[in-house]
Amino acid sequence: MSLVRFRTNPIERTFDQMFKNVFNDDFDGFFVKPFASQTFPAVNVVEGKENFRIDFSVAGFSKGDFNIKLDGNILTVSGEKKAEVKKEEENYTMREFTHNSFSRSFTLPETVNPEQIGAEYTDGILKLTLPKREEVKQKAIEIKVS
Repeated sequence: MSLVRFRTNPIERTFDQMFKNVFNDDFDGFFVKPFASQTFPAVNVVEGKENFRIDFSVAGFSKGDFNIKLDGNILTVSGEKKAEVKKEEENYTMREFTHNSFSRSFTLPETVNPEQIGAEYTDGILKLTLPKREEVKQKAIEIKVS
């Protein structure tokens, strides 16, 4: 493999950078970012001996903002938060709206007992506990030597 050296004109680089900034930064910020308000929270999935645990990092939400649904073996967790700030002064009125939402779906293994799924929300972390069925839990077996 050989390296090929390209020489560019500094004026060309200046114009390229200028148009790159105009078309990527300005238009991207104007057209794309306002419509990209849906984000996906970070999720940790942990398997223990007795259950699975799914932790969502969803700071700023409250307990009533979540919707947890199980349809067959598809677990869907979604959240939606809307806020409006209105400030009225003598010669102007300011209104700001925010809307945050997310939706995540997981296919549960057959080892999960769907009747005992639990959810808890504290300190910005939504914790789902998915207990395993009794027949698949790891049991300690003592083996005698003969």
